[in-house]
Amino acid sequence: MIDRRGFLAAAASAAVAALGGCALAPAPPPFRLMVPNPPGGGYDVTARTVAATLDEAGLVPDVEVFNLPGSAGTAALARLVYEEGNAGLLLQMGLGMVARTHLTADAAPVTRTTPLARLLEEPIVLLVPPESPFRAFADLCAAWEAADAPLRVGGGSSSGGPDHLALMLLAERLGLPGGATEYVWHDGGGETLAALLDRSVDVAASGAGEYRHAIAAGELRPLAVTGERRVPGVDAPTLRELGIDLAFVNWRGLLAPPGIGAADRSRLIATLTELRSTPQWQAALADNHWSDAFLTGGDFGAFLAAEDRRVERLLARLDVGGG
Repeated sequence: MIDRRGFLAAAASAAVAALGGCALAPAPPPFRLMVPNPPGGGYDVTARTVAATLDEAGLVPDVEVFNLPGSAGTAALARLVYEEGNAGLLLQMGLGMVARTHLTADAAPVTRTTPLARLLEEPIVLLVPPESPFRAFADLCAAWEAADAPLRVGGGSSSGGPDHLALMLLAERLGLPGGATEYVWHDGGGETLAALLDRSVDVAASGAGEYRHAIAAGELRPLAVTGERRVPGVDAPTLRELGIDLAFVNWRGLLAPPGIGAADRSRLIATLTELRSTPQWQAALADNHWSDAFLTGGDFGAFLAAEDRRVERLLARLDVGGG
């Protein structure tokens, strides 16, 4: 005859053992993902792609993405630093934010945060509307060098951001004086596109994936890309193919507030590492013309510190002010 008490005790022991096994692989902590600029820009697209992929892959459901623009991105950085110890808040950031900390009074340095992962790199593409007189990159260069008034160039990043830096480095390689270029900052991709289409600017710089649909539809014409290689789906040569010794890429990553616990940091990094291996994320990289540039933890922290120093020197050389 079966001992009912013994059976229940054995069942309870099995349940406890099962739960103990689950405890060896704790679920990642839920978090919110903060975007430091308005909807529609590169940070916003990246953050929402991260959140959607985490959900689709069953890693972290229902990640809330919210926009906190202000002070060209440093308002969100200040919020992150203020939230010391809060592992439930992450910041989408990149090269442009590093630059803004050197151009905004009293901005917190990115090195005060907890680095989690560098996710991706992407080249910049130079764009004009289809009716532009610049049919090719050589036409743009000729007008840039001969113009009586500064060429109006636009971008979705603020002064010192990747769009601006790519254009300033290009002008430097072409031997153009600083006054030959008037950079017009538009807060996000939507404003930049509108400025191009209504001819408020002559040419714009943008991440290669940001206007991929408009490029494919013939609504914008790409003249050149700034990376080492051509971008699939973008019919434009690299600057080096055009005889200009310049390659420039933007990058984006994720930060947590300072002072989060080691266990939380490890779980967040493990979750992002798992995200990177999913077919959904690999498809998102290809669809957005992003290159995998995954780097985590201490290695990302060392990269961030080196990038902080490099950008500071670059801004000084190009005489880029806060604007």
